[in-house]
Amino acid sequence: MPARKSAPKNPGAGAAPTVSELVELAVKHDLAELEVEQGGARIRVVRERAAGMVAAAPRTEGSPATITAPVAEPAVAAHLIRVDAPMVGTFYRSPGPDAGPFVQEGDTVKEGQVLCIIEAMKLMNEIESKASGRIVKILVENAQPVEFGQGLFLVEPRT
Repeated sequence: MPARKSAPKNPGAGAAPTVSELVELAVKHDLAELEVEQGGARIRVVRERAAGMVAAAPRTEGSPATITAPVAEPAVAAHLIRVDAPMVGTFYRSPGPDAGPFVQEGDTVKEGQVLCIIEAMKLMNEIESKASGRIVKILVENAQPVEFGQGLFLVEPRT
């Protein structure tokens, strides 16, 4: 979930900030989302980042800048089926914190079997296997954010 910051309140200011001022503020502070409510009016600015964009990590005084490159997904062999995330959310391998994972690498699965859960907006969405076969690779770590269309599993179909 994007971080939410509210604009600093200026007790002497009578006029609400303009949309362009809010966009400038969001860009300047590298905010994904900014929402301001004043005098019954609400303005919300949501920034989307281009895929493949290189992001710089926050920098503290005296520390060198760290650059994080986007993670490249491994090449998928022609015979493997990739199970993709159907939504943006948080990937969970098990139904609960104390439960075992739905599947592990090497497990045999049936079509329609639950492989994981993606939490989106406080709703738990079960992600099912597209085919019967064997889990060759789990592409995402538990409790990590996933994007729409991101690969989650590689399944070797049963022939």
